[in-house]
Amino acid sequence: MNADENASGELDEILQQIAELDEWREIFNSRGLDLQQGYVKRPSEKIKADEDSDDSSRPATSAHHVSAPNNLFTVPYSIPQTLAVSPSLGGQPVSPELAVGGASAIQMVVQAHIIKCLLFNQPGNSACTMQSLLEVGEKEQRRALAAALADILWTAGEEQTATVSLVTSERCFAPHLDYKLDSFTERLQLFTFKKKDDVRYFICEHIQCFKEEGSHGIILFLYSLVFSRTIDRIRADFDCTTTHLLHLSLGNFVCRQALLNLLLTGRASPHVFNGTSLNDEKDQPLAHPLHGVLTRSHVGYLLWNREQVKHAQLPLVGSMLKTPRLPIWVCNINGTYSVLFSPNRSLLSDWKMEHLFQLYFYNGQPTQLNTTVLTIDTHSHHWEAENKDIQGDLEKKFPSVEMTIRTKWEGAVIDWNGAVPFF
Repeated sequence: MNADENASGELDEILQQIAELDEWREIFNSRGLDLQQGYVKRPSEKIKADEDSDDSSRPATSAHHVSAPNNLFTVPYSIPQTLAVSPSLGGQPVSPELAVGGASAIQMVVQAHIIKCLLFNQPGNSACTMQSLLEVGEKEQRRALAAALADILWTAGEEQTATVSLVTSERCFAPHLDYKLDSFTERLQLFTFKKKDDVRYFICEHIQCFKEEGSHGIILFLYSLVFSRTIDRIRADFDCTTTHLLHLSLGNFVCRQALLNLLLTGRASPHVFNGTSLNDEKDQPLAHPLHGVLTRSHVGYLLWNREQVKHAQLPLVGSMLKTPRLPIWVCNINGTYSVLFSPNRSLLSDWKMEHLFQLYFYNGQPTQLNTTVLTIDTHSHHWEAENKDIQGDLEKKFPSVEMTIRTKWEGAVIDWNGAVPFF
């Protein structure tokens, strides 16, 4: 087997689970992103121009451009025509070798980065308060979303480059025996940038392609993430334990840790411990090193799974993820994703702040009407004493949200401030 054939085979291994768009229909239907078969039945809604946008006078940001073939075709797909950009915008047409599919469980990571942008990336010395979040207007929300997406892609590109994927109205390549048309992937145009501000401006100018109903923005963002990191880098990020970014669970594809780490740290490392592991749990040399997290990111990660704890299988998250640069954590609690955060930037840099403080918890579920405020006490007394009289349900005695927080602050007492503990 020659080098090209070997590389192609490895690429298939990495991406085979996200190669068929039809396999994702159930996932995206469940999130209100209906990937309909057949022709569009509902009328396309006209997108109102943002007439008062400060960026509207800025000329469209240029990107590396390769002309796409003019193969116009009828689109048997649910993306409104108003969300498909013109091929004349520029960009590099996707090739059959780069054609991949979609992903799920990304929204909460993006939500965490939006919170980061709104709380900690404001111009000047703006105060970081919860009140400032309540006063954010629609235009600022769009800008925060664009900034969040740009941050993730720029980090994945090692802060040197980023690629944004958009759908055009024209097919970029002709079908052949090795590729199955899905009326989506073959219409992608790739826009590559060398400056972070250009990435942010470009996404902001085309933010409707990621957020409007029917845009399938999650899929587009996954393409952008993979192309920003590049296949070669993702392959190098993996180790012998992981060859895919996604896996099949109960009939649905869900994120592997490698994809979560790629979103959080810019590197698709498969494990949550710090650094690279050369030895096993018995300190015996491994045949192949295992890749963990190499650097602190702006957004951290906490993990709790009651079933894994029961079977002593819960991975220990390293300090690189537990102690991010900013007090924001994506939480994986019993397989459900949420965000835990504090507007106090000093929380992780001043140990005195960690004696008594508040955290805000948001899980994005319709049943949670308000962001939950939790008071964390790490100094006065041990948490188990308050629960000794509670019998029966383990979730009532040891709520999973609390146990997740204690993976970072061991022994903390947690006050729900009147809210009924959930999860």
